Amino acid sequence: MFKTKNLSPQQLSAFTALILSVPIALGIWIIRPDWEIAVSSLVITFFGSYLLIRFVLESFIYRKIKLIYKFIYQTKATKREETYYKYILPQKGIDEVREDVEKWAEQRSAEIEQLKTNEAFRKEFLQNLSHEFKTPIFAIQGYVDTLLGGAMENPALSKRFLENAARNVERMVNLVQDLDEIARLESGEQPLYKETFIIQDLIREVYETLSIKTAARNIRCSIKKGCESPISVFADKEKIRQVINNLLENATKYGKQDGSIVASVYKTDGRHVLIEFSDDGIGIAEEHLSRIFERFYRTDRGRSRDGGGTGLGLAICKHIIEAHGQTMHVRSKLDVGTTIGFTLDAKRD
Repeated sequence: MFKTKNLSPQQLSAFTALILSVPIALGIWIIRPDWEIAVSSLVITFFGSYLLIRFVLESFIYRKIKLIYKFIYQTKATKREETYYKYILPQKGIDEVREDVEKWAEQRSAEIEQLKTNEAFRKEFLQNLSHEFKTPIFAIQGYVDTLLGGAMENPALSKRFLENAARNVERMVNLVQDLDEIARLESGEQPLYKETFIIQDLIREVYETLSIKTAARNIRCSIKKGCESPISVFADKEKIRQVINNLLENATKYGKQDGSIVASVYKTDGRHVLIEFSDDGIGIAEEHLSRIFERFYRTDRGRSRDGGGTGLGLAICKHIIEAHGQTMHVRSKLDVGTTIGFTLDAKRD
């Protein structure tokens, strides 16, 4: 069955001309039953109508459609695009053009939604950044104003205020350093120096480094039974040390008193190694899990700014792991604990 849904301008012109010319030719034949005159009128009417209709379509309709396409792509037409407008576009039916416009509208709608989301994150980030800087700045300002107001005459008080001011300056320095590191990781300016090393040995080294902090809370650090066999990975050792250190500091900070931290190491598909750290601390609510790797993101009062740190540790971890071409993941349940892990390339032959 003949379908008129996606006719090109030429097909539409021919179809319309045929509809016009056949009745006219029949009418002439009825008035004067001469086949030569009837056929001649059919041919003349068909071609005349075809040329006129095609001219109208291309001049007044498809010229507008061409402008729509130029508006959609928002660019000055190249030679390739001009060829498209001249030879390919006129072959398209109105429905095909409509589908192209709908696809463009959907794409732009998705881009707008993404821009809105990015704008919301940007505003939240700037608000958090402002708060992170204001807290130590106002504290330092308060100590300095108090000292200038006469507190310098009391040596003990002066020393305490200066020590507090120094701690806040150190906090700001750490914040700037962390932001700078994230910026360099995002831009790819910080190169990776990959080497082969045994991941369990690195975990034990970080355990030893943090032993004073874990001992203060009587937290036991161990490698899961069955995961002690040495497994080699190919990565930037110092960057991975930083990742493990950040994860263990978080596990220590938010783990429970007399709790435990357990590291697990698994070979997955022969090409990757999975490393996970589990604690039995306060846990994270499900609605926060998708955002914990964002800069400055805080989940609840249990993870407030009063706990110290810059709020950028997990964001730095994520960027380091992604720079290795790998991913991070998290599983958690309130009052049960949290498991955070990542993958690395296995030892290269």
